[in-house]
Amino acid sequence: MRHTLTIAAALSALAASPALAATGQFFSLSNTDFVVLLAFILFVVVLIYFNIPSLLAGMLDKRADGIQSEIDDARALREEAQTLLASYERKQREVQEQADRIVAQARTEAQDAAEQAKADLAKSLERRLAAAEDQIASAEAAAVKEVRDRAITVAIAAARDVIAKQMTEQQSAKLIDDAIADVGAKLH
Repeated sequence: MRHTLTIAAALSALAASPALAATGQFFSLSNTDFVVLLAFILFVVVLIYFNIPSLLAGMLDKRADGIQSEIDDARALREEAQTLLASYERKQREVQEQADRIVAQARTEAQDAAEQAKADLAKSLERRLAAAEDQIASAEAAAVKEVRDRAITVAIAAARDVIAKQMTEQQSAKLIDDAIADVGAKLH
């Protein structure tokens, strides 16, 4: 590499030779083109002497290695990020599936609860209807009993009036004595 730079510097110096553009004697210290050429050659020799091209190449290689290391780190981070993204997407799908199952289960339970409520309402209506029928039957029986009681009361009152009109005092006294005797016999 060292020789390549030296040869390249010499060829560039000759190709861009100021001697072609200068007038007068070229190899003189009064000719600025010659002084510039000497300074350039001296600069190239100093660069080669202090091994600057290899230092620059080493720095460039180190920089290239650093860039390659950063690229590798970036790839690793990218792969890690993709793995993490895939993991989160998988978890999101699992959570979505779980949420769908919960919603489906809730719908099923709601339908079951609605059907149970309908059945309970039907049973409640049947019980209330039966209770109402029982109350109607009880009220009907009470009304029939009341009518009978009233009829009996009216019949007794009518019978008393009829008996009272037709009965004499002697018959009345005899009935009272018979009733007292009857009660006395039953109590003793």
